[in-house]
Amino acid sequence: MRALVYEAVGGPISLQQVENPTCPAGGAVIEVRATGVCRSDWHAWRGHDPVALPHVPGHEFAGVVVASDADGFAVGDRVTAPFVNGCGECDYCRSGNAQVCPDQTQPGFTHHGSFAERVVVRAAATNLVRLPDEIDFVTAASLGCRFATAFRALRGGPWGTVAVFGCGGVGLSVVMIAVAMGARVIAVDPSPAALAAAVDLGAVVAEPVDADLAVDAYGSVETATASVRSLRRGGRHVQVGLMLGDDAHAPLPWDLVVARELHVVGSHGMAAVDYPPMIDLVASKRLDPRRLVRSVVALEEAGAALMAMDDPIARAGGIVVAINEYPGGRVGSDDAV
Repeated sequence: MRALVYEAVGGPISLQQVENPTCPAGGAVIEVRATGVCRSDWHAWRGHDPVALPHVPGHEFAGVVVASDADGFAVGDRVTAPFVNGCGECDYCRSGNAQVCPDQTQPGFTHHGSFAERVVVRAAATNLVRLPDEIDFVTAASLGCRFATAFRALRGGPWGTVAVFGCGGVGLSVVMIAVAMGARVIAVDPSPAALAAAVDLGAVVAEPVDADLAVDAYGSVETATASVRSLRRGGRHVQVGLMLGDDAHAPLPWDLVVARELHVVGSHGMAAVDYPPMIDLVASKRLDPRRLVRSVVALEEAGAALMAMDDPIARAGGIVVAINEYPGGRVGSDDAV
């Protein structure tokens, strides 16, 4: 099969022929129709999140089952999956919290990912999500990491005022969902293009103060601190953006956390079992993640899109989705959903 491969940290990403994956016990092989290009993939390519080399990136995908050893899923099923795949056996998975499974796997990190014609999902009965016909593959691919993580980050609402720090893919997803929930959303980002995209989705650009909920969707000392400082008393800070390198040990204004009784929580994604309400909102058109897709490119162009994320401006302002071409037209078009 065709796959995009890099053999060194920060090295070239090239289209190569690699062996087709085999279906593991309890797993499934998915023919990838669309896959998102995500900042997390960039982190791995840059060595911030170590992976075994040579490596195939990609963890946001949608497609069709071509091999299955999983109860409830058969060849031909249209599916997607969260980027965190639980083992299906531990207490966390059994309680519906596969996103924090200690034995989790992640396509594109623990094994080869979806910048390819096929990808493996392990413990597929726990991790696959069936797609209704109303959701095309490009839309579905935009759900797997950024949109689902944003959906979970907003749990506990509805919220009055939501401040979003960082308006890349996950930040814009937070904006869209929070606006749909009826919140007043304040967007913060140094990129004029990212702010314009946020405003187009219903956010305002203003000083972020007295927020009920603040989300750091970027991941840095500065954005995490600003998020906490923007909260009203009793408010909640959600850390979604990855804190890597020196930022992994970032201090927070703990005096405010204590004095104002603030809540500080992390959000690492969403388990497949929690997808149905989000899928229903998308299928009914009450949420339209396709508005977040900045561009759709061919698979062979995904490597260039990933490497372009070295430029912070290129990381902002929406999602890039790469597609594979199959008989019947380009996936995501009106006649090939």
